[in-house]
Amino acid sequence: MPDLIPAAKPLIGDDERAAVDRVLRSGMIAQGPEVAAFEREFADHFVDGRETVAVNSGTSGLHLGLLAAGIGPGDEVIVPSFTFAATGNSVALTGATPVFADIDPATFALDAASVEAAVTPRTRAIMPVHLYGHPADMASLQAVADRHGLLIFEDAAQAHGARLHDRPVGTFGAFAMFSLYPTKNMTSGEGGMVTAGSPEVARALRLLRNQGMERQYENEVVGFNARMTDLHAAIGRVQLTKVDAWTAQRRRNAAFLDAHLTGVATPAVAEGAHHVYHQYTIRVADDRDGFVRALREEHQVGSGVYYPIPNHRLPSLAHFAPGLDLPETERAAREVLSLPVHPSLSPVDLERIITAVATVAGAGA
Repeated sequence: MPDLIPAAKPLIGDDERAAVDRVLRSGMIAQGPEVAAFEREFADHFVDGRETVAVNSGTSGLHLGLLAAGIGPGDEVIVPSFTFAATGNSVALTGATPVFADIDPATFALDAASVEAAVTPRTRAIMPVHLYGHPADMASLQAVADRHGLLIFEDAAQAHGARLHDRPVGTFGAFAMFSLYPTKNMTSGEGGMVTAGSPEVARALRLLRNQGMERQYENEVVGFNARMTDLHAAIGRVQLTKVDAWTAQRRRNAAFLDAHLTGVATPAVAEGAHHVYHQYTIRVADDRDGFVRALREEHQVGSGVYYPIPNHRLPSLAHFAPGLDLPETERAAREVLSLPVHPSLSPVDLERIITAVATVAGAGA
């Protein structure tokens, strides 16, 4: 039996190990010169030099970004329900209320009409997610924000290098967060990067991540310990030199799947969107879970379901949305299936995926 093709595969090699060893030998392990260098390099690489602040996780990045932008009790922030729970959690952690809106069925990102319908006098901001590496429809969302005087934030956890009409994601909002979790398009082992749209937000982020201090023992606000270590930054700096080649390979793999998959609909890409394929997500209308089992058990092809339970139905967040009806979100949660697209796939792996999907689709799972 062939080896399982994993749904995702972190790429950590000798260069990353050498970088960690270099930091260990330096004796400077906590937040220091590696973090500062990583922030500058990440900013120049992905967000046209916009000021960038490193933190210990993507979730911390969302939480601190919201606080830095002034979100707190009494406020509402409109978010998708079809996303990882960190999006809604981060709003709730500030004391504000996450308000869930529906998605565009083609791109899985926030639908502007649904956002418009969710606006109330308490709404302060809209926070789209560039899900699976496809940018949200920022022009339509910005139009809603402009009509109502709202802020825009970006959850770009999965979208390193994605662009919309040649503008990088992470440059549209008052802040944007990129995750550096191991299975993302690049990693620092664990961590996040927050890009800031103003010096005020950037300074607030730096205070909040470091116990409220810019200078040691001069605590200006009540803050957190959300710092990134130099060990993690060293890994991230190496990954930053490789991520463009990996993304190009993801896009080639996606193009091959687009051209050869049969029996399923391939992912849509909006006009002007540069998709970086953190996930390659198809829909299976009938018995998605059976399809997943058949791929794995009969063909040794791994896959992922992101996300089977919408945020507004999670026990932790459902109380924010009693009786809410989000039909496209519910349908996506029933149907989505992400196939392997990571840069470690070989031509043989891709052929196996094509054959497996065709066989399972033809058999009706």
